[in-house]
Amino acid sequence: MNYPDSVHFLYALGNEVKTARFGLERIRAVLEALDRPQDRLRLVHVAGTNGKGSTCAMVESALRAAGLRTGLFTSPHLAEPTERIRIGGRPIPAAQFADAFNRVHAVVERLLAAGAIDFHTTYFETVTAMAFLVFADEGTGIGVLETGLGGRLDATNVVHPELCVITPVDFDHEALLGTSLESIAAEKAGILKPAVPAVFAAQRPEAARVLEERARALAVPVTHAADWSVHDLELHTNGSRFRLAGECELRIACPLAGEHQVGNAVTAAAALARLGMAGRAIEEGIAATQWPGRLERVSEHPEIILDGAHNPAGARALAAYIDRFYARRPVDLIYGAMRDKAIAEISGILFPRARQVIVTAPRQARALAPETLRDIIDHPGLRTAPTLADALAMVRDAPPEDAIFVTGSLFLVAEARALLVK
Repeated sequence: MNYPDSVHFLYALGNEVKTARFGLERIRAVLEALDRPQDRLRLVHVAGTNGKGSTCAMVESALRAAGLRTGLFTSPHLAEPTERIRIGGRPIPAAQFADAFNRVHAVVERLLAAGAIDFHTTYFETVTAMAFLVFADEGTGIGVLETGLGGRLDATNVVHPELCVITPVDFDHEALLGTSLESIAAEKAGILKPAVPAVFAAQRPEAARVLEERARALAVPVTHAADWSVHDLELHTNGSRFRLAGECELRIACPLAGEHQVGNAVTAAAALARLGMAGRAIEEGIAATQWPGRLERVSEHPEIILDGAHNPAGARALAAYIDRFYARRPVDLIYGAMRDKAIAEISGILFPRARQVIVTAPRQARALAPETLRDIIDHPGLRTAPTLADALAMVRDAPPEDAIFVTGSLFLVAEARALLVK
């Protein structure tokens, strides 16, 4: 199949969350038939609820700054599926994506015909196998691997990494991971391997207890990002600067906006130090990090900021950013969400901070209709728009002092980038 055909086939496999089949049997069988490319790789494996994508991006950027040929596997993508598999910081070409898909798909079809697996690998399982093939083909010096859902039974959890990293654990995907922080943390802790070093971000107490208990059981040497101290912190609308003291002293310029990104940068720095990276590579790599769609300013007049605050923790981070920098300015929110999200909790966090809320829907089958959102949400300035383009038209003539945030689903953020980023 060519690239458009391969993407169409992947989408036809169904939504990644809705069709998730937890278990490692299929991915292991497929990788075995592909001669276990994951075993030929140096890897950093990252799990968590929030911040894992940003942390992966910072770690990869610094490894690249140190002169290593890097691979990066993350999800979801914003514009094209090729973004999920990166070599040297760049998405792989469409032709390479299609070639990797065809190799994996051929093996899957052969195993299905032989009765060796029960179903075709899911979208996420397929692209995970593709990433391992591409990393091995490209001879990456080290790869950074982000889990999809959970960790214990996530398709990425077939590796023996050099380092495990667990970013903050919070509530999300409770139907799949459990309804308590303890159960969610147990799933994330499933990436830990006997005696393989780990770095833990600062955690809520309930999650920390589970992670520490699992680490002790596996004799995992743990570095705690919370043990690194932040000094001289300067927060700006477009990032932060601070001095970081721990195993080494660093001066960090983090280009990702939001106070929560300070914590992600600390976790990334701790992970990089654990890997033996030099301070200069850590500083330069974090400073060069790019991670679109997270408090990303895409217009100045009017000021429009995109942020994928798709769960309560993400909403709290966005709310803190608004409180710090926009408390004295009129704020308009354009919001759209998927059906499986904690809409009442997220709206309760974000919407009181807005003068006007325009609810719309990304172009996705799982999206909540604007009319449904209107019935769920209570806000005096609530309006509906059938599409994002219609919502943006409603704020096109906003006064220059207004700040407009497009938030909720990353699918909505991706649509906004396609419309607004030239």
